[in-house]
Amino acid sequence: MPKIRVLVVDDAVVMRRLISEALARDPDVEVVGLAAHGRIALAKIPQVNPDVITLDVEMPEMDGIETVREIRKTYPKLPVIMFSTLTERGAVRTLDALAAGATDYVTKPANIGSVTLSLQRLQEELVPKIRLHAGRPAIAGSLFPNAVARSTSLPAPTLPTSKQPVELICIGCSTGGPNALAEVFTYQGGPLPVPIVIVQHMPILFTRMLAERLNKLGSIRFTEGADDQPLEPGHAYVAPGGRHMEVIRSGGGLRLRLQDQPPENSCRPAVDVLFRSVAKACGRNVLGVILTGMGQDGLHGCHFLREQHAQILAQDEASSVVWGMPGHVTQAGLADRIVPLKDMSVEIWRRASAHRHVKPIAVPILS
Repeated sequence: MPKIRVLVVDDAVVMRRLISEALARDPDVEVVGLAAHGRIALAKIPQVNPDVITLDVEMPEMDGIETVREIRKTYPKLPVIMFSTLTERGAVRTLDALAAGATDYVTKPANIGSVTLSLQRLQEELVPKIRLHAGRPAIAGSLFPNAVARSTSLPAPTLPTSKQPVELICIGCSTGGPNALAEVFTYQGGPLPVPIVIVQHMPILFTRMLAERLNKLGSIRFTEGADDQPLEPGHAYVAPGGRHMEVIRSGGGLRLRLQDQPPENSCRPAVDVLFRSVAKACGRNVLGVILTGMGQDGLHGCHFLREQHAQILAQDEASSVVWGMPGHVTQAGLADRIVPLKDMSVEIWRRASAHRHVKPIAVPILS
């Protein structure tokens, strides 16, 4: 099998060397070109024919966001993985790049103080994503399991779904999640009649920037979740990067609880942690939603929800950037409906409004 051809684009010589060395340690990956900014990268793409591009967000001449836009004009499917700093500006620019068409992102190793540790982090976080987006199997023991295999026969749910009113919506997502959430929650009608809690795999700062961005889209109010925060209908709460978020019942209402237990599925926040707590706090009166994402975080949490007869929706394979998280839930027979992204908001609103005296509204979807 031919090697995965990677074009590395970064204005910092040190970063180009680090990335190149980390990728050279995988025998299936070959760095076929280096570029110091976007204009050089665009010229090199037809020359080196890469399978994947790693692209710095901040560069002179032509930055990463402008470069992504230009790449997408000619190469709409070429995987582009952004590199950004773990800063507020880096978070904003990364979200801009994802909205412009970038496939995925990795934060740069910073303040580690060791070349060896920097290389290790790149091997753990970047190499699996390159393999995934190039369509190669994950390396044994990887922190990021590959997407599930395609199946032509999907099992039916093993337990009946509750017909009780939905009290809470819980959503889990990862790779491709920010854009998927933006499409789901671009409302032009009234707010949802219940609260929404969300785990999107992102580091600290990034989740707050994501919540602020989603807050501008429509009638749903988005905030980053805070400890002991009460949940209100029509509000959405994004789990903060670096902390697990749970839902508890307190004083007759629902509140958030943040905690710092070890990562699960190599993630903190983890979807499984949130979904387990929701199953305990709300029982069958829940709508669980699993959107695009790498790995299988959310699978065990969905088992807990289905034991309570809660409803579960999973994004379909065709509209997912990575059909890992929704794929595992689907293959396990836990989803009572598999939904294309373009239909997800309508399906969520319909189920959340069922058995309530709520007048249906038109929910336009982004084209």
